[in-house]
Amino acid sequence: MKLTRRDVMQGAVMLGSMWAMGCATTGAGGEAAPEGQGAKATRASQPLSILILGGTKFLGPALVESARARGHTVTLFNRGKTNPGLFPDVEKLQGDRDPTKAEGLKALEGRKWDAVVDTSGYVPRIVKASAELLAPNVGHYAFVSTISVYKDLSRPGVNESSPVATVDDPATEDVGKHYGALKALCEQAAEAAMPGRVLNVRPGLIVGPDDPTDRFTYWPVRVARGGDVLAPGDGQDAVQFIDARDLAAFIIHGVEKRLAGIYNATGPARPLTIREFLETTKAALGSDARFVWADTEFLSKQKVEPWSDMPVWIPSTNEEGGLGQTSIAKALAAGITFRPTADTVRDTVAWFKTEPAEHQAKLRAGLSPEREKEVLAAFAQQGGKGPSVAG
Repeated sequence: MKLTRRDVMQGAVMLGSMWAMGCATTGAGGEAAPEGQGAKATRASQPLSILILGGTKFLGPALVESARARGHTVTLFNRGKTNPGLFPDVEKLQGDRDPTKAEGLKALEGRKWDAVVDTSGYVPRIVKASAELLAPNVGHYAFVSTISVYKDLSRPGVNESSPVATVDDPATEDVGKHYGALKALCEQAAEAAMPGRVLNVRPGLIVGPDDPTDRFTYWPVRVARGGDVLAPGDGQDAVQFIDARDLAAFIIHGVEKRLAGIYNATGPARPLTIREFLETTKAALGSDARFVWADTEFLSKQKVEPWSDMPVWIPSTNEEGGLGQTSIAKALAAGITFRPTADTVRDTVAWFKTEPAEHQAKLRAGLSPEREKEVLAAFAQQGGKGPSVAG
């Protein structure tokens, strides 16, 4: 199967990212969970005051919880529109990231913090405004970027020195069309405002409880339901993702250590295939699921798309095929850690069961049960001649 339009892929990633961020046992696909990640967090030796730009959706709450567990004081700055009732005991400042709208950044003027974490920057002009305003009054700026900044994701092993995407008109603010390139320019805007004091974290797919995109949730929920499960390819394609709580812990760790520079932040620590991920999910949930591995050519003919219809997965032969094999050596050396994939799977299912009935009835990513049955029937009709019928 082939994704012929990088911008379509980038658009899907962009939407998921914007939704997601909102303005001691080792398991398969993971490693021992350190304190603060699946275990009771230890207090930081030096409590900090941390400003979070955003902070009320998915990664944001995980950052608040991670920071407070370490003993830090948190202030949130946002428009007050998303989950305004969260964290009633946390200071909230209201405004707009765009300085040309309403009161803009006025609530931040004259305030001092030890560090700022920017979860909601997508336009260079807007990141420039906040970074320049805060530069005299904060010591450290952590910017949440994306691995979609890279120019070429067709090959494995992309690292922090790999070329980034560019855009002909640097003044454009068309995030849907130029998501990766604009994120790269946002990184540069923050660094220009605070040279040597910026941590640029480039996460991959962010997953776990509270994920509003269902780009990972689809698989635990589908496997929990059991029966014949349509699975993509031959099972050997690499996949990467990071639990939002582990990403948050790494960002707070970076703030405490005043890490600067660029760090790819996805996981797990060792290579993981889509087959290993699904088998780990099955075991974690005690499911009777039977994986029906359908080859990419068949899926393409059925118009079953990687990433959207088959979340998490992108074929290694695809123009985005290196997305599941990004180098995280630098982050590992800096202290990033991951809870076992099985824990994320179980926690995701437990959270999903608390969601409103309408969400449980219709996931935002993946195939509907009806469509999956159609594709499975078509595969069986052609003899089920995939690389492996049963998982």
